[in-house]
Amino acid sequence: MSRVVRPRIRTLAGYTPGEQPAADSRLVKLNTNENPYPASPAVARAVEESITRLHLYPEPLSDGLRRGAAERYGVRPEAVFVGNGSDEILALCFKACAGPGDRVAYAVPTYSLYRTLADLAECHVVEAAARDGEVPTAIVDADARITFLCTPNSPLGYEIPLDQVRRVAAASRGLVVVDEAYVDFGGTTALPLLEELDNLLVLRTLSKSYSLAGARIGLAFARPELIAELCKVKDSYNVSRLAQAAGTAALADSGWMEANVTRVRLTRERVRDELIRLGFAVPPSAANFLWVECGPSGGEAVYRSLRERGVLVRFFDTPGLRSGVRVTVGSDEDMDRFLQAITTARP
Repeated sequence: MSRVVRPRIRTLAGYTPGEQPAADSRLVKLNTNENPYPASPAVARAVEESITRLHLYPEPLSDGLRRGAAERYGVRPEAVFVGNGSDEILALCFKACAGPGDRVAYAVPTYSLYRTLADLAECHVVEAAARDGEVPTAIVDADARITFLCTPNSPLGYEIPLDQVRRVAAASRGLVVVDEAYVDFGGTTALPLLEELDNLLVLRTLSKSYSLAGARIGLAFARPELIAELCKVKDSYNVSRLAQAAGTAALADSGWMEANVTRVRLTRERVRDELIRLGFAVPPSAANFLWVECGPSGGEAVYRSLRERGVLVRFFDTPGLRSGVRVTVGSDEDMDRFLQAITTARP
């Protein structure tokens, strides 16, 4: 492969997604932050209706979905970009805004795809440790082409206050991406700041709260001038006709999503209380997962022990995260199985 693949790619550590067990697996799957409840019934109807038009290309800019998102979130359609999942939008931010040698900044731990995309773009990465919503001074002062603020944070679950978002955006001459993948589960959105901050992009996904992880639909909100630039660097038809139909129907039935989110939040707090009672350190979470500190034995031992007991959680073999595991909030039945398993999972 040395003759056909760039040296930069051959030495790159690619992004590692969470394990996806076989469809017939009996594992309780609590490792990839999926919603345990199905999408609105309106989604299935919309997808079925769109199947008859699969011989035609979808709308290049997902105009129907843009209008639905604009109505749902109180912005103009021109301020909305639709992507093939929020991950595509993250990649397009690099394509449009950063290149070799440019600085990219974010606090760690955070979503590891930021680092993968920065390495692909041959950017210089500025990282600084944070365990709460106070953005480190090193990130504020980095003068980065792109700064990422993941709020609620993955994998720790804390929220970054809006005054911190303002602080970062005011100090930056580059793009500030507020990644709100989990905001519906308890965070405060930065959408109201778009009118005052012209370098802000607010990123959403329909994978989590809207139960559409399999459809791959991401949304970005920004000034129309920035959205127009992102449109230049996307693929011609980047979001399928089926995904556009699913996303439009889901946004139109946000009450269904909100009911499911309420169920997840109630389960999250019940499970957190029980874990604390069992002696685990579990910080508050504004997302659909919990970070569980596992004590002297560390996260890997607990992860492996849980897997042996039929429960799959996420262990990150990276500095600062080896002490615990991230646990997606599943259904009450799944979480009861998790609680039963973790009482004996410590080596």
